Amino acid sequence: MQIDRRGLLRAGLGLLGGAALSACGGGSRPAAAPSFVTPTGEQVLAAERSRRTGPVRDFRLVAAESQVDLGGPVVRTWTYDGRVPGTPIRVRAGEVVRARLANRLPQDTSVHWHGLALRNDADGVPGVTQQPIASGAEHVYEFAAAHPGTYWFHPHSGTQLDRGLYAPLIVDDPREPLAYDDEWIVVLDDWLDGVTGTPEDVLAELSKGMGGMSHGSMGHGGSPSSSTHMMMGATSLLLGGDAGDVRYPHFLLNGRVPASPETFRAKPGSRVRIRVVNAGGDTAFRVALAGHRLTVTHTDGFPVRPAEADALLVGMGERYDVLVTLKDGVFPLVALAEGKDGLARALVRTSGAASAPAAGARPRELDGDVARYSKLQPAEQARLAPKSPARSVRLELTGSMMAYDWAINGRRYDPSVIHAVRSGERVRLSFVNRTTMWHPMHLHGHTFALAGSGVRKDTAIVLPGATLDVDFDADNPGLWMIHCHNIYHAESGMMTLLGYQRT
Repeated sequence: MQIDRRGLLRAGLGLLGGAALSACGGGSRPAAAPSFVTPTGEQVLAAERSRRTGPVRDFRLVAAESQVDLGGPVVRTWTYDGRVPGTPIRVRAGEVVRARLANRLPQDTSVHWHGLALRNDADGVPGVTQQPIASGAEHVYEFAAAHPGTYWFHPHSGTQLDRGLYAPLIVDDPREPLAYDDEWIVVLDDWLDGVTGTPEDVLAELSKGMGGMSHGSMGHGGSPSSSTHMMMGATSLLLGGDAGDVRYPHFLLNGRVPASPETFRAKPGSRVRIRVVNAGGDTAFRVALAGHRLTVTHTDGFPVRPAEADALLVGMGERYDVLVTLKDGVFPLVALAEGKDGLARALVRTSGAASAPAAGARPRELDGDVARYSKLQPAEQARLAPKSPARSVRLELTGSMMAYDWAINGRRYDPSVIHAVRSGERVRLSFVNRTTMWHPMHLHGHTFALAGSGVRKDTAIVLPGATLDVDFDADNPGLWMIHCHNIYHAESGMMTLLGYQRT
């Protein structure tokens, strides 16, 4: 099911005048239709003015079809500026990003600035916060980057995310409290575009569901044949069972396949900050650096109390920052495609004489102590002030692989369903997973605190059969998406809207 965002813009924004359904309290029910703040409303502009404390920084992006070398495989795909990943955007907290996007693609596109608390009309969601950017057109995004951290950007148009259209966005802290000698941005991805098909092909096949698979499309052991994109039998204890839907021929680290890895060079004893971003469409990665322990310092841009671990579990859309003091030698940084048969990797080299391990080598740290949410605590400056939620929104995650009917509260994305909040409220979102699959749930324009620990995130894994409660302060007016960051689940309908009522 491909979402028609042109139609949604006409239908959805018309609702802001007062003809929406409000989902408040314990569930979704008709109520007196509230009037919502529009993406360009005065409350949005006032919030943006309060965030602007630095100068404007200009950037230019060109979204176009390109030929890209993935370290052996050469593919035709869609990129920003001909690179995978795209060139990072880097600013200091309080500075204003002014990014001009030139769309040279054969279809509409957009840019979503993932994780940032930014002005609503710059959020990059066609049909909700802006008109689609037509082929051949240009669009300027301008917003203050208020909070330091590791972020990234990508389209919010159809399945374009599962091509090469993504890049990091780093917001530096002018008063950076961490001490380190070097930095390395690591972007992970699952890849099929230009190899086994396109993301549109994948969505079309998945949308038929398992129930639509003919016996002839099945391989030995009940697995789909290599001619299909559907993956069955990918399981992970960390993810509570089913690990993913899609069969990928490659897994990439900074745009390279494992046989031709990127090499990060440093001196022995160097203290390195590694910023890890999962830009994948359907794959969680378990990440470890052979021979080293990792000190987790941030997740989704916000600091945590330093916590040691052997490995990270990174869902789609999540980011982790870690510190590591490098030993002498050559060490693979391995991102295991969780529950799938494959990995991405790079090399860390501090010695010119040492030889690299084999491409398929898996560090023992992958089977060690994983930095799960329960092991993390927020840094004091990231902790929300104590306050009871004034409003609760229950979001049941529903659907199945059999019918591929992913939805929220049993209803596929519908712009007439807007979950209402008011500025100044502490809001609790209860993600109740009624499915047998895990879902990385993402809230636009805000970070939330995991109930219990208080760890601040904008994207969080909700395990099958589990409930995850998160709290946030309604301090960024507008109309915001909440959705699964599995691109195929989202495009099939696991998305909804949250709107600020006019005051």
